This record gives sequence, C-alpha cells and structure tokens, in this order.
Amino acid sequence: MLTTRFVDGAPNWIDVGTPDIEGAVSFYGGLFGWQFQSAGPDAGGYGFFQLGGRTVAGGVQSGPDRGPAAWTVYFRSADAQATAEAAEQAHGSVLIQPMDVMGQGHMAVLADQAGVPFGIWQPGRTKGVDAASEPGALCWVELYTPDIAAAAAFYHRVLGLETSAVPFPGGTYTCVNPADGGEDTMFGGVVPLADVPAEAEGGPYWLPYFEVDDTDAAVGTVQRLGGEVRMPATTLEGVGRMAKFTDPYGARFAVIKSEPPPG
Repeated sequence: MLTTRFVDGAPNWIDVGTPDIEGAVSFYGGLFGWQFQSAGPDAGGYGFFQLGGRTVAGGVQSGPDRGPAAWTVYFRSADAQATAEAAEQAHGSVLIQPMDVMGQGHMAVLADQAGVPFGIWQPGRTKGVDAASEPGALCWVELYTPDIAAAAAFYHRVLGLETSAVPFPGGTYTCVNPADGGEDTMFGGVVPLADVPAEAEGGPYWLPYFEVDDTDAAVGTVQRLGGEVRMPATTLEGVGRMAKFTDPYGARFAVIKSEPPPG
C-alpha cells in the first residue's frame, strides 16, 4: 500500500508537465477538487496541486523541448547522485542531472533500460506528498514495459525494488515493493506491453493511479472536461473498479475505487 511513511525506493512525489498549466489546473480541479498554488517567482512556473491544504502532486508548464504532456513518478532516494550513477551503470540514462531544489531536496529525472522516464527525490525540507491512498491522491503506480525481467533487474539494482508474482483472475500480476518491505508495502505493478495492445501503441511508461470515491462518476467528469477515456470503468475482483484516461493535453493517468481489504 502506498503511504506517506516514505522509505527508499517507494514513490514519494509526482508531477505533471503540460503545455497549458491553466487548463490542467481547471481539468484536475474539476476532476479531483485540486487547487493550485505557485511555488514562487524563482520556481520557473512550478506549483503544487493541493487538496484540503495538503499537497498531492506538482505541476509545471513545459516547453516544446520537454516532449509531450506526461505525469512523472518520483521515487525516494537517500542519495540522488548515487542513484543516477547506478542507473547509468544498469544501462539506463540521466535525463536531468541531480540538482538542489531551493533547499527542499534534490531531484533528478532518469530513464530505465527501456527508455521510460522516472524521477528521483532525495528529501530535504520536503519529504514528499502529504497524502496517499485516499480520494484525490496517488495510490498505485504501474510500469508498462516490453521486458518484465529486464525491468525488474534494473529497478532492483537502481532502487532496491523487489518483485513478486501475485495470482489474480485470469493470470498473475507482478507486484513491486521496496527492499525487504514485503506484501504490506507493495505500491505498484509491472505489466508486459505485449499483453495490453492499447498501451503498446503509446510505448512503455509509468502510469499513476489516483484513488476516487466513484469511478463511474470520474469517467463522466473526464469526458465533460475534455479528457479521453482510454479504458472504461472496469471491475477487477478483489482489487477495485478502475478506468484509464488522458487529460486534454495527452498526459496518461488512471483512477480506481479500491476494494477494502478482507476483514
């Protein structure tokens, strides 16, 4: 389960780069009830999506040189520089070199062996998001990749992540947890692109899931606000009811109304 009791290797931040930050603020505000607060004049337009005064994500208007609109998932690291070096040694790459962010922490953007971007956040004054696994907040992440074994080896070497096969109706699902964390700390999964043709078209990537109170209502809201439904509301027994979207600018994300754990 994703929580704000952050440990090394677990997601602790997420942000969206978009060509229209005002439009994104309107879209996600209408969908999740988020409000946007600027990080200040020295932050290059970066700001924080907040829900009830708690930060749940970041956002920034990105130029054409930064690629298409996308969500970036950040993982906690005790040493951003060492993690960047480990990524290069594991046949990944460094897209944005580790840097200090106004004393709040150190960040970097890396890419795995399949070219999938992901972020690193080394906490300073800011430890991470203020809420997780509750309505309007990040609750799960999912890696779509052409090679599960290669991805598992990469993230184990770079972030210490562990994987395990979990049975579910129709097959098995590869879950991810921090080193020595066990089942209770699972925060995401790994899915082979070949199994999901609709995902293969867009290439490998990390997909964030946000918790909602009503998945069907979220589908209607996304359509009304100009987003696209990539997967209609679907129930997976024992997991929850989920749907996949793109926002009006092309950033891919998903929502889920999670089933409560047994008992």
